[in-house]
Amino acid sequence: MRPRDYYFDNAKFILIFFVVFGHLLKTFIEDNEIIYSLYKTIYTFHMPAFILVSGFFAKGIYEKGYVRKFAKKLILPYIIFQIIYSIFYFYLYSKSTFKMDLLNPHWSLWFLISLFFWNLMLLAFSKAGPVNGLAASLVIALLVGYVDSVSNYLSLSRTFVFFPMFLLGYHLRRDHLKQLVHLKGRAIAFSIFAVVFIGFYFYPDINYKWLLGSKPYSELEAHGVISMLTRLGFYMVSLIMVFSFLAFVPSKQYFFTKWGKQTLYVYLLHGFIVRFFRESEITGFFTSVENFLLLAAISLLMTMILSSSVIASFAQPIIELKMNRFKGLYKKLVLYIRFYRERWKNQTSSYN
Repeated sequence: MRPRDYYFDNAKFILIFFVVFGHLLKTFIEDNEIIYSLYKTIYTFHMPAFILVSGFFAKGIYEKGYVRKFAKKLILPYIIFQIIYSIFYFYLYSKSTFKMDLLNPHWSLWFLISLFFWNLMLLAFSKAGPVNGLAASLVIALLVGYVDSVSNYLSLSRTFVFFPMFLLGYHLRRDHLKQLVHLKGRAIAFSIFAVVFIGFYFYPDINYKWLLGSKPYSELEAHGVISMLTRLGFYMVSLIMVFSFLAFVPSKQYFFTKWGKQTLYVYLLHGFIVRFFRESEITGFFTSVENFLLLAAISLLMTMILSSSVIASFAQPIIELKMNRFKGLYKKLVLYIRFYRERWKNQTSSYN
């Protein structure tokens, strides 16, 4: 059995932290230029890197039963959480009427349905070869922005816009990534992060919605050929930032490595906390740099808790439609109870 590659577990944990942190920062981007620049910097790489890594692990696409397996893994949780989020929003925002639309994904759920489509699209694009496939996917992604009807419906806009990154990940090999992780590469990567952050800070009018990939050009205040060139420019920035991030990822096992296996739990569950946070009065507390550092610490703590085995045990029946984690936790609790009960009996008997 091939030993587990800790590099990707580390990468996924760090990325899911940035997802949580970015979503918490969203509340404050209109009030602070530094936060707004940091927010845009995070969005240049966190989801593109996640998508690239997802493509890297899609190499079994032609194996028997693969399509049925990932359909069950993605579509069923999507439907379940689409229903749960509809109910949650109904009460959180005190809506007068309850509305549920399975074809317009709530907030972060777009990733599940897009990931499903990316795997299907891979069946066709992977056969074209790396160069032809990537070129074709990029052309489609650039042209689809001119179609106003392609937006959040079935997450079609993000599906087409981010598919080149998924396809690139599919064609990458582990050796390609190993070449990034060295001292010189990290120094260059740090410089790139600094340049991008400074660029966003001195040019605050750059619309962050270009980084979301969810809107047609008509909604991004761009027209004509300039729209396509702008999206192409953001592609280049994101690609550079993704590989700059990957250069920082450690390859050894650390205390947080095991949590990188359960990023789906964090991704699906953190939205409830973030949405509640945005509607609460506690947001008024975060007004200084020190408080925003505290927000980063809260994001890290939230990420660690939601990726823990205890949370996974309770959430697995909903997310994976399995009970083995919960059964394992139940057995451990029974053993602990028996152990301490016997220990208590022995202590009381010794006193007597």
